[in-house]
Amino acid sequence: MAGSAIPQRELRNNIGEILRQAEAGTEFTITVRGRPVARIGPLDPPRVRKADLDSRSVLALLAGTPVDDRFGADLQEIRRGERPLDDPWRSG
Repeated sequence: MAGSAIPQRELRNNIGEILRQAEAGTEFTITVRGRPVARIGPLDPPRVRKADLDSRSVLALLAGTPVDDRFGADLQEIRRGERPLDDPWRSG
């Protein structure tokens, strides 16, 4: 099954393998007497596995990730120039 264009006869003879490859993401153009007539491919885009992390794990990961020295200095400079925010919930 070289390439993505396959004759109808090859589809008939190897339907199981072609469908497995299509499910895995390969797209095929089916030909009849050399003329393209149909396409077979994956129904849905491949699913990406998501990892669930608790906030403690995320914070530990971030704490162990180094910050670029210049970026850290820029953040400190920005924070020095900020006025503290008033607490909107404090009565007074």
